[in-house]
Amino acid sequence: MRTGTVPAAVHGETDFRPGDSVDAAQFVTDARVVEAIRLIRALSRDHQYSDLVDAAGHQYVDFVMEGGGVLGVALLGYTYALEQAGIRFLGLGGTSAGSVNALMLAALDVPESAKAERLIEILADIPLESFIDGDGDARDFTQALLNKAGMFKLLWKATQVVDNLKDDLGINPGTRFLEWLQKSLRDVGIRTVADLTAKLDQRPAGLHIRPGVRDGKPITDEDCRPYLALVAADVTTQTKVEFPRMAELYWQQPTLVDPALFVRASMSVPLFFAPLKVTNCPQDTDARWAALADFHGQPPKEVLFVDGGIMSNFPIDIFHQPDRVPLNPTFGVKLGIDRRSHNVISSPSSYVGAIFDSARSTLDLDFIRRNPDFRHLVKEIDTGDHNWLDFRLDAKAKIDLFARGAMAAQAFLSQFRWDEYKELRAALAGAQKRSKALSS
Repeated sequence: MRTGTVPAAVHGETDFRPGDSVDAAQFVTDARVVEAIRLIRALSRDHQYSDLVDAAGHQYVDFVMEGGGVLGVALLGYTYALEQAGIRFLGLGGTSAGSVNALMLAALDVPESAKAERLIEILADIPLESFIDGDGDARDFTQALLNKAGMFKLLWKATQVVDNLKDDLGINPGTRFLEWLQKSLRDVGIRTVADLTAKLDQRPAGLHIRPGVRDGKPITDEDCRPYLALVAADVTTQTKVEFPRMAELYWQQPTLVDPALFVRASMSVPLFFAPLKVTNCPQDTDARWAALADFHGQPPKEVLFVDGGIMSNFPIDIFHQPDRVPLNPTFGVKLGIDRRSHNVISSPSSYVGAIFDSARSTLDLDFIRRNPDFRHLVKEIDTGDHNWLDFRLDAKAKIDLFARGAMAAQAFLSQFRWDEYKELRAALAGAQKRSKALSS
C-alpha cells in the first residue's frame, strides 16, 4: 500500500467474529479514519506545525508516546494521522507500549519516510495472545483478572502462580514478545544499536529552517540530530533509564546490543512479565554512573529492569529545553483520559490497581503542571472500555482503537497553532533567563 493513498472501499462498523483476522487495509478504510484524514487534508496546505522542513515539505516534530499495554494500537492510529498531515519525526520517545511504537518508527526507515502504514501491516498479524507465554496457571489467572472474577476465585488462581513469581518474579517469561520484536527488527535490517543509529542518522534531503526564522541562520547538526529514548526502570539502582543513551552502564559493548532488549525492559509489567535481567555489567564505571544516573555507589554487576511506567509512563520531559524557543515542538499522546473520574476502591485488587496507577502517572502529570505550555502539545486518546491487559484483543477492538487514535490526532491538529505556541515559549524562556540572571 503506497503512503498517502486510501483504498477506495470504506468500512464502517464491521462485524467480526471472535478469532477473525484483520487485514491491514481495514484499519485505514474504517469510516472514522477516512473522515479524520479528510479533515486533516482539508487544513490549509501551508498550515504550520514546525520550523524544520525538508525539501518535500514534510515538517518535523519530536514525538513522545505513553505506555498502556495493548491500548498501544491507538498510538498507531494517532501516528498514521500525523503522517498524513505531512509530519515526520526527529526525536522519538516512549515507555512500554509507547516504546514499541517509538522503536519501530525509528527502525522501519529513514526519518523522512512515512512508516505508519508499514507498521499497520506488522500490527495486523501481531500475535497478542501468544505474548501471554506462561503456563496454564498463568493464563487462567490472567483470564480471571480480565473477567473481573470474584475475590475468592482470584485468590485461588493467585495461589496457583506463586511458583512462577517465586522462580521468575513474573507469571509470563516475556520470551514470545522478545522473539516477535527481534524478528520484526531483523526483517528491516536492524540487529544492533549501531544498525539503528546508522538509519536514524540519515538527514532528510533538503532539511532546513523555515525562511524568516532565527534571522536566516543555517541549520546545524544540533538543530536536527535524531534522538531515540526508550524508558525503562532499573529497580536495582532505582534509576529511570533512557535507552540507548544509558546502555553503556549495563553492557560491555553498547553499540552491539540488540535494541529489542530495550523495549523488552520497558514493557516488563511488574509480576505480569518477568523482569529483564542483565548480568556482567561493566565495572570501573563510577564516573559514568554519577554523570548519567546520579548514582554514586559501586556499579552493580547484575540489574533487573521492569516496566518504565512505574517511574515515568509518559516521559514528555525528554526533549524539554525551558530556556529557548524550539525549532520544532514536542507532540505527546496519552492513552486514556486523565483525572476525569475517581477510583472506586472496593477490593484488594482495586486497591493495588489504584496504587499502581497513582505511582505511574504522578511524576509526568506533575511535570505538565509545572510546564503548562505542554498542555498545548499533548492529546489524550479516549480508549473507551478497552482493557490495557486484554491480550485477547480481537479484530474489531484493534480497528476501534486505531480509529480512536486517528480521530484524536485530527482533533489535536485542527486546534494546534505553532506561531501562538512559539510566542508562549518566548515569554517563558525570557522568564527563565531573567530568573537565572537574578540568581547568579
